[in-house]
Amino acid sequence: MRIAIYYPWLYLTSGAERTILEIARRSRHGVTVFTNEYQPDATFPELRDVDIRVLERVPVQRDLRSVARAAATILGQRLDLEGFDALLVVCEGLGDFTVLRRPSVPAFCLCLTPLRIAFDPFYRANYLAEQPTAKRLVVRAGSAAFRIADRRMWRSYRRVFPISEEVRRRILAGRLAPESKLEVLQPGIDLSAFVPSTAEDRTFFLPGRIMWTKNLELAIEGFKRFHARQPGPNGWRLRIAGIVDRKSQPYLERLRQMAAGDPAIEFMIRPSDQEMLASYRSCFATLFTAFNEDWGLVVIEAMASAKPVIAVNRGGPREIVRHGFDGLLAEPDPEHFADAMQRLASEPGLYERLAGNGPGSAARFDCQAFVDRLDTALEAGIGGR
Repeated sequence: MRIAIYYPWLYLTSGAERTILEIARRSRHGVTVFTNEYQPDATFPELRDVDIRVLERVPVQRDLRSVARAAATILGQRLDLEGFDALLVVCEGLGDFTVLRRPSVPAFCLCLTPLRIAFDPFYRANYLAEQPTAKRLVVRAGSAAFRIADRRMWRSYRRVFPISEEVRRRILAGRLAPESKLEVLQPGIDLSAFVPSTAEDRTFFLPGRIMWTKNLELAIEGFKRFHARQPGPNGWRLRIAGIVDRKSQPYLERLRQMAAGDPAIEFMIRPSDQEMLASYRSCFATLFTAFNEDWGLVVIEAMASAKPVIAVNRGGPREIVRHGFDGLLAEPDPEHFADAMQRLASEPGLYERLAGNGPGSAARFDCQAFVDRLDTALEAGIGGR
């Protein structure tokens, strides 16, 4: 079979691009990726080996005007699906608009999340809290209109594959699809890339994109409180590592101001895969602070590296972390995160148990198994035509 994947943007090294890459190179079917924005120097270099077809460009910014322009372009385009057996839309919101014109082959959705400003109340509340009153009114009205339009788009999907139970709940709460159309398929990682290792230094490692939805303020404030409790020179550090796109530069500057030049807080911008793996190997533990994450691949990567993770007790991480067995779940405030860091630092038995159980827990989420399940689900869906 030949599968067409559509995702509007390939310009970061985020979980979306990683998942698409793994599908393309591991599927037992031929895969072609359609996108509106492909920046080969900014995303995973391995994508150069994938059959990628670039459509009319759309903005990557997330302001209202840019989103409207992107939506209009996606609505107006028609994918050339001659010779393909199925279309798989990788959805974070706007990608749904490509099915309005009824593609010539069965359409499926791998849902990373429905558009969060419209369907995730935690995301919406955090975003609106930073906006002036006039913009709040516009966003609320736009979100309501988008929900109505998106429900129409979703009628075109034969099956939908949410990447987590959290995403499934958003879909059902938003009345996008009935339960009968949904099958949760949790993405995984390349387990062979991560080697369990003992801690080499006293570093709390926070990997992932540097953007406001990751709630990195929580890590900085929590680490400051934890660090203040430690006696004398103690060697504890916080390392925040990830990519920063243009729209998130002001957020990075705000984080640097919060760190206030503290030499114990380090920012590693756009690290290579090798640098990320080295940080996983050497760190003491990892942090995951996103306020309502869809899934959480970096949580699995930490476990595979035998490094305990402290994650916010909400969203996707609750489906990965088993509290007290392979990680700790903490409420999203600095004091609770500081307490969890203190526990790892002061309770050797707890630390060793979490680190020891991590690799076995990560083995539940192998990327080849995920792709195999997706292939089987697509075959069943096409066969049901």
